[in-house]
Formats: sequence, structure tokens, C-alpha cells
Amino acid sequence: MGGEDVLIVEDEPIPAMELQSTLEALEYNVLGMEKRGEKVLDRLESESADLVLMDIRLDGDMDGIEAAEKIRDRSPSTSIVFLTAYSDEETLERAREIEPEGYLVKPITENDLKSTLKMALSRGKD
Repeated sequence: MGGEDVLIVEDEPIPAMELQSTLEALEYNVLGMEKRGEKVLDRLESESADLVLMDIRLDGDMDGIEAAEKIRDRSPSTSIVFLTAYSDEETLERAREIEPEGYLVKPITENDLKSTLKMALSRGKD
């Protein structure tokens, strides 16, 4: 497992750094961290990612679901896993429309992250 390129999109610095540390321990290549949906789209213009770990609530005008929708349009082979503290019905329904490869509700355990990413990346290769 591991070796795949992952981009973290999280507006809170401490959870982003914890995710980075966990991912690196699992031998994923963390491309970096972004706080805004617009920045993610800019970054993916010049750099490809196997998977984007996307918080739903982000800084800026674009939330994670909107950013994921644009990623899907531009790069359908990029796997998307949402991570969020919000699991209300409206948020779940909006997220479901994007057809993400995973949806994790914070706080996230290492085992949940590990298994979700493994499944997400295996589906992305079909």
C-alpha cells in the first residue's frame, strides 16, 4: 500500500498536519495541503494527484463539494474522499451527487483512513 500521490484539502492547519503525518507513515506521497477550493483547482492544473482528501467546509467562496465537482469534470480519474465534521442529510446528499470514493466523518482514526484510502484507490483504477 502507499506510494500514491495525495493532496490534502483542509482549512484547519492542525488536522491537515496530522493527516499529512499519518499519510506519510502509511507511505503515501503527500503533494501538499490547500485551504481553498480555488487553490486546489489551480494546483491540479499543473500537478496530478491520485487522490484528493477533501474537507467540505473550506476557506474562500467555493466549498469542498463544489471543488470536487470541478475536479471530476477536469480529471475524472482522480479519486476523491471527503472528510468532514458534518454529516447532516443535506451535506450527505450534495456529496453523494459527486460520487466520491469515500466519506469520512471526523474525528478520523488511522484505521478508517487506511481502509478508506485503500478502497478508494482500488476503485479509481477500474
